Amino acid sequence: MNPRGHAIPLQFYATAPYPCSYLPDELARSQVAVPSELIDTRAYSQLVQLGFRRSGQFVYRPHCDACKACVPVRVPVDEFEPNRTQRRVQKRHAPLKTRLLGLNYDEAHFQLYQRYQAVRHTGGGMDKDGREQYESFILKSNVASFMAEFRESGIVRMVSLIDQLDDGLSSVYTFYDPDVEGASFGVFNILWQVGLARQLGLPYVYLGYWINGCRKMEYKTQYHPIEGLVDGHWVRL
Repeated sequence: MNPRGHAIPLQFYATAPYPCSYLPDELARSQVAVPSELIDTRAYSQLVQLGFRRSGQFVYRPHCDACKACVPVRVPVDEFEPNRTQRRVQKRHAPLKTRLLGLNYDEAHFQLYQRYQAVRHTGGGMDKDGREQYESFILKSNVASFMAEFRESGIVRMVSLIDQLDDGLSSVYTFYDPDVEGASFGVFNILWQVGLARQLGLPYVYLGYWINGCRKMEYKTQYHPIEGLVDGHWVRL
């Protein structure tokens, strides 16, 4: 709002092309919503329904010139049923103890983040993140955000950054212990978020973007039913 009480409209701009993180030899562009400091939880909830996501305080959606491969996806909470494999994962990780926390720096979280990036995303750029980059990415938010910490025998095994929207939870980023043999922390985390959304009476869990044929994103279609934003409409995939 400006000093006279009138709403200040958001503006949108397209970035210059940059190498795509998911499709080799492709260029990507993003549409960015500004000014970011005016994007509160209510505004962001509406933007997420239109396919936007956030990275730190940077709110964007894919805006590529000749490609529509990135499909925003969400899980309808009331209709979701875990499959047999997912039920085994829930049982396997049932001993994890969960705490909901604010966006405050924790050295154990940062150390886990660095180990996760070094093992899971070697050479991707984020494996070089220092504390400043970590705080900017994980701890900076203009919307209703919280962290879920998962411990086993007192050891931090996983941390998830989550936004609470008007119509659901948005899974922003999750990092976990990459050295626990046989673990399926990522699967358990999504199942846990679906359970939390159900407790809160929220209809959806937003999982970001899915690209058909991209191995990094194949896991998102293992949750049934799942909806995708296609040509401006949320439809079953």
